[in-house]
Amino acid sequence: MSELKLKILDLLKEDARRGADLIATMLGEAKETVEAAIAELEADHIIVKYATVVNWSKVEEDKVTALIEVSITPERVHGFDAIAERIYLYPEVKSVYLMSGAYDLLVEIEGKSLKDVALFVSNKLSSIDRVLSTKTHFILKKYKQDGIIFEDHEEDNRLLISP
Repeated sequence: MSELKLKILDLLKEDARRGADLIATMLGEAKETVEAAIAELEADHIIVKYATVVNWSKVEEDKVTALIEVSITPERVHGFDAIAERIYLYPEVKSVYLMSGAYDLLVEIEGKSLKDVALFVSNKLSSIDRVLSTKTHFILKKYKQDGIIFEDHEEDNRLLISP
């Protein structure tokens, strides 16, 4: 994947309403070059939808996403909020949710490798006061996110056989 395409993806992810002429100006490229790159990204289904949802698995960038169940003892005055804030301030953390059920917080993080995620859990997350336990789940493949299906579907063109 070219560096130009990666820069275009970052700019569109930041604000999907940016036009090709604005992006070309921002990157110091010709408008036609930017338009051609965007057309290729759309044809390759790397840009899936505008609100810009990027299928990062088609980009040569390695990322590991993990969902971590966290059980905590809430603080007396602030409850879960202060601990959640401490967790979401880490740059690796993409989402934090207060949950009902067997655990208290669900934390989504991204790392470059399984080791990065493991180090985050052991060095940063588990060392926070009031964290009682964690359970880490790695996302192996995303099929659908934010209502967007990532898989290309092939039509079944077989003939119907009836008795």
